[in-house]
Amino acid sequence: MFFVLRVVARCCLAAACLLAAPAMALDTVTLQLRHAHQFQFAGYYAAQELGYYQDAGLAVRIVEGANGNEPEREVIAGKAEYGTGSSSLLLTRMAGKPVVVLGVIFQHSPYALAMRQTGGDPDIRRLIGRRAMIGSLTDDLGNADELLAYLSKEGVPASSFQRVEHSFKPEDLINDKVAAMAVYTTNEPDTFDRLGFPYDIYSPRAVGIDFYGDNLFTSEQEIANHPARVRAFRAASMRGWQWAMSHQEEMADLILSKYSRRADRQHLLYEARQMVPLVQPVLVEVGYMNPERWRHIADVYASQGLMPKNARFDGFLYQRDRGGPGLPWLNRALVGAALLLVLGLAIHFSRLARERKRALDTIRTGEQRFRTMFEASPLGIALIDSVTYEYRDINARYQEILGRSQHELRALRWLAVGHPDDIVQVKAQMALLTTRRISSFKSVSRLFRPDGSLAWVEVSVNAIEAVAGGPALHLCMIEDVTDKKHSEQLIWRQANFDTLTQLPNRRMFLDRLAHDMLKSQRDRTRLAVLFIDLDHFKEVNDTLGHQQGDVLLVEAARRIGACVRKSDTVARLGGDEFTVILTALETPDHVERIAQAILQRLLQPFSLDHEQAFVSASIGITLYPDDALDIDDLLKHADQAMYAAKGAGRNRYSYFTPTLQVAALNRMRLTNDLRGALKARQFELYFQPIVHLASGAIHKAEALIRWNHPQRGVVSPLEFIPLAEASGLIIDIGDWVFHESVRWARLWRQECHPDFQVSLNQSPLEFQREGGAYQGWLRHLEALALPGQALVVEITEGLLLDASSAVSTRLLQLRDAGIQVALDDFGTGYSSLSYLKKFDIDYLKIDRSFTCNLAPESSDMALSEAIIVMAHKLDLHVIAEGVETPEQRDLLAAAGCDYGQGYLFAKPMPAAAFDALLRDNAMPFAEPIVKVN
Repeated sequence: MFFVLRVVARCCLAAACLLAAPAMALDTVTLQLRHAHQFQFAGYYAAQELGYYQDAGLAVRIVEGANGNEPEREVIAGKAEYGTGSSSLLLTRMAGKPVVVLGVIFQHSPYALAMRQTGGDPDIRRLIGRRAMIGSLTDDLGNADELLAYLSKEGVPASSFQRVEHSFKPEDLINDKVAAMAVYTTNEPDTFDRLGFPYDIYSPRAVGIDFYGDNLFTSEQEIANHPARVRAFRAASMRGWQWAMSHQEEMADLILSKYSRRADRQHLLYEARQMVPLVQPVLVEVGYMNPERWRHIADVYASQGLMPKNARFDGFLYQRDRGGPGLPWLNRALVGAALLLVLGLAIHFSRLARERKRALDTIRTGEQRFRTMFEASPLGIALIDSVTYEYRDINARYQEILGRSQHELRALRWLAVGHPDDIVQVKAQMALLTTRRISSFKSVSRLFRPDGSLAWVEVSVNAIEAVAGGPALHLCMIEDVTDKKHSEQLIWRQANFDTLTQLPNRRMFLDRLAHDMLKSQRDRTRLAVLFIDLDHFKEVNDTLGHQQGDVLLVEAARRIGACVRKSDTVARLGGDEFTVILTALETPDHVERIAQAILQRLLQPFSLDHEQAFVSASIGITLYPDDALDIDDLLKHADQAMYAAKGAGRNRYSYFTPTLQVAALNRMRLTNDLRGALKARQFELYFQPIVHLASGAIHKAEALIRWNHPQRGVVSPLEFIPLAEASGLIIDIGDWVFHESVRWARLWRQECHPDFQVSLNQSPLEFQREGGAYQGWLRHLEALALPGQALVVEITEGLLLDASSAVSTRLLQLRDAGIQVALDDFGTGYSSLSYLKKFDIDYLKIDRSFTCNLAPESSDMALSEAIIVMAHKLDLHVIAEGVETPEQRDLLAAAGCDYGQGYLFAKPMPAAAFDALLRDNAMPFAEPIVKVN
């Protein structure tokens, strides 16, 4: 610990000296880049922004380039001291221009050739006889030479194709203006991927042509005149590169904020990731260059006739230990400093004895203060041997975070309790630290506590200046961020996974689908999207409660997941809707096998709290890229296919077809037309008589809506009512039907009989809507002085399953106003006696499926008789629908049925025709109306 304090004191003294000294002027130099600002030059930006250049006494001006050879021209002309260039710098040197390579940044060239994929095996010879953009035609070859050497070696000499001026626009390749274009593997492929363009990359490395990429260079004049400045500039630049390659995200943000916004952040990070295998910052010291590699490059140039064979290029590679001219001013300064030192010693020697005791006291006080700070620090701090990884000193917080005593830690080695996946990265950074290529680093790592739990820590490691003859040490500071990490993971999981089933949610599903579509495009494979909707799930929720419904959803998710591979994705979009992504499909029947397996698994009973529930599934299937090329269309088609399966009877799967798309477009257009139909007065009310079977008189009529479409003609309610319900237009249409029915009921009660009734159907959406809907109806009836008995509201059995108080409240509201209620299609649904007793129902309407098959001694006759007897026992009246023959009428009348409705009496007809029917005494069943008891 005393050593650490001495180091701190020494650093403080040095800082004080620097502050006291007059500010030194910085040398201004220019670095000329090859191209516009991008991640390709990140190391120089890092050296600039982190102050590495300033620490080296340099003020560096970084200038963008317009083309690849601009740095060579500027440095040779003396307009820039430093530049970045390709391996063609060797040709420049052999041409007699005094350029010197200071260091290699890209150990492998990113230059390559891109061509469109054709479906067969990649073949560079497809370029013969076609056009290609390779380098500039008006400037020196630059990078083009390595590609031309590659093509020549592959049997495609420059004379076999047409070179055109490089536009640097990927669209020219995409639009087939050229057959091939030279690209940087760190740049254009990202553009191709985003545009969905299928491409092949041809690299010279495939035939053993392995050039260096970007190189930092200067001139012989700069080295001769300013050797110290060259060394300082090179060291600061390499330090910047090391930092940039290990802090890619920070560099991307820096480039966007200070240098260029031509590329977005995603592209900058793509460029950074592609640079890692080219720069190789972990395996090779940034700046390292191998003379044998340059000899290889020279041999390639020689094979192309660009330079003599076995040519020497002495002086082309910078020697870091080469000397320069003497520094007489430094010698004079040192002599002066020595004289001043002697003079100072002479003056102050007499005071040393007196000050020594005071200095020792100050040191002891400082040691005690720093020791207190060390022990009380909120950070865990440890002093560690850089070679053996033994602990030299550990504070209490460090022990607390690791959950181990000082004795236990001293028996261990640093990193012994680290997570294996994190140790590799830390050791790589330590290798740079011990070789003094970096002075510190930070990372986030995981450590194992004695109980086996993991602790997340932010680690900061700094090199410590070693005392002469002493061991190399480093200072490790850690902060416990476990809670923060857990919170981040929880937030991420909540944002991407369904909290009930733990399946991916819509956001994660869309992300995975986009990724799988891109992979499918590259691999030229198919994928399938399955939309799964549980049939009859609402009934489970309504009867057993939402808690049991959630249990069913969790089990359904498990069953679906068991039917697919681990590489596939099962997601829950919400409610009872699930989706599946099936990737890398080998055969079409693979999709069908999985869909059939899902249907069979979901048909099995679900055990829910001593009850068993049964559901099935409707599955819609769509294929990529057969059915659609983008996510929105793919999901829309899967949804259409799922509704087709549901409409075909449920418990089945359906593939998307163009016919479904046409039907969906028709539904959309019909819905759009429906929005203006009410305003355009295209609706018309028809009436069908309801006849009193005992007397043959018309006591009532059912109001039925018809839509007279201007182009389609009469549209069936079976076609447009579901669209009206789905779009919410059913509310306004229902109000129109009410007002029209009331108008005609008032007329017929005044002119035909005072007890005449009109029945109108109510959609469940109308009946269940919030607010005082029926209050408006009652006010309108009151304004017309028309009693509620003039109307009968027909509802379905499904409404009565809703246990909410809202249904009971609305039924009571109708009863109190005198409006009667009829239960439509009785006998085909739940036919529960309990709700007949619970709710105020006035009429049961026997469904036409029973009436059409009536015959003496038939089961339908027995069921109809039972319904009639039961209804009369409960003081309900019975209306039989679908009466078409006199025999059916007579059987129903004999069984005691009160009313009949059907084609035997009359088809639904316009209001005017029905009005004439009521007034026509010649009709056999239009006898004087008998008042309903």
